[in-house]
Amino acid sequence: MAWTIRLSTGAKKTLRKLDKAAAKRITAYLRENIEGSIDPCKYGKALKGELGELWRYRVGDYRIICRMEEEIVEVLVLRVGHRKDVYRNKS
Repeated sequence: MAWTIRLSTGAKKTLRKLDKAAAKRITAYLRENIEGSIDPCKYGKALKGELGELWRYRVGDYRIICRMEEEIVEVLVLRVGHRKDVYRNKS
């Protein structure tokens, strides 16, 4: 079964704030590699520690943090950001 993609409100907001070239690369990556994929996990890497239930995808210097919603076959994009600060807690 093919997976779909859903972006959280925060991820959409961050994508709008990024420069157009970076946002275009990230959305193209999601559309070409993840959406419709049989196994989206093969493109990413599972996180460890406190973020252990999440996955990340790497697009240049940017990271896409996702949760795999296996019951509904959906990749929920939670956070998009530069690698230097995407893993930090937003308080």
